[in-house]
Amino acid sequence: MDARPAARAGASAARRFLGGAGLVLRGFALWRTRPALMLLGMIPPLIVFTAGVALLVAAAFGLGPLATWATPFADGWDAGWAAALRTALAAVAFVGLGALGILAFTGLTLAVGDPFYERIWRETETLLGDAPQGSGLGFGRALRDALLLVLAGIGVGALVFLLGLIPVAGGVLGPVVGTVLSGRILAAELVTRPLEARGIGRRESRAVLRGSRAEQLGFGVATQLLFLIPLGAIVTMPAAVAGATLLARTALARTAFARTAYDPTAVDGTPSPR
Repeated sequence: MDARPAARAGASAARRFLGGAGLVLRGFALWRTRPALMLLGMIPPLIVFTAGVALLVAAAFGLGPLATWATPFADGWDAGWAAALRTALAAVAFVGLGALGILAFTGLTLAVGDPFYERIWRETETLLGDAPQGSGLGFGRALRDALLLVLAGIGVGALVFLLGLIPVAGGVLGPVVGTVLSGRILAAELVTRPLEARGIGRRESRAVLRGSRAEQLGFGVATQLLFLIPLGAIVTMPAAVAGATLLARTALARTAFARTAYDPTAVDGTPSPR
């Protein structure tokens, strides 16, 4: 069997993943051209981050007892092995807690700072040209989306903790799965605003992003990693909003190309991506 097509597909996916990660870095370019606007975008994450860190630290103190409760079978083990298992499980649980924290932080920050972030993604659209005329989500819708994102974070955190219970492999499997899932969710949430402005709802946005999953994952994972840098979330959040606008345009362009390539009738009456 010729493995070259699979190798080429893997290389293409890797390039697109890195391209998605690069969109976050391109979002930082707005710091150079619109520094005052980006400074405004730091206010909401600073507020949410301050409250979130306090809650995260308080919750972290409960991870040791939680790991002990979840591993009663290790009570009869050698003390060193039992401690090693429970420490590893507590570490995995902390990763799950971090996934919950990142998604909750993103949702609440977008809700609190919706007017600021609408200005950022609109400025990005204006700089790129052919900006959409649709309105933003509004505070009520942003708050509802934030609550849904918190629930998704709880689900991801619980899954990471359960995977951590798997002997040996759980210590690696849990964080990897948590990073992938939360990265995709994070990217999908950030890209909502520029898509909604084009009249593309959540259900339709999933179809738009389907052809750009590698970019979506790369963008989400890169944003998460930048969030983990001390105070990185505060500086990165405005850039991530700008980068998500670039991701939306990338996905829309690919969707339009696929339609015209495989359905010639789609050329007539199909609006060009903006």
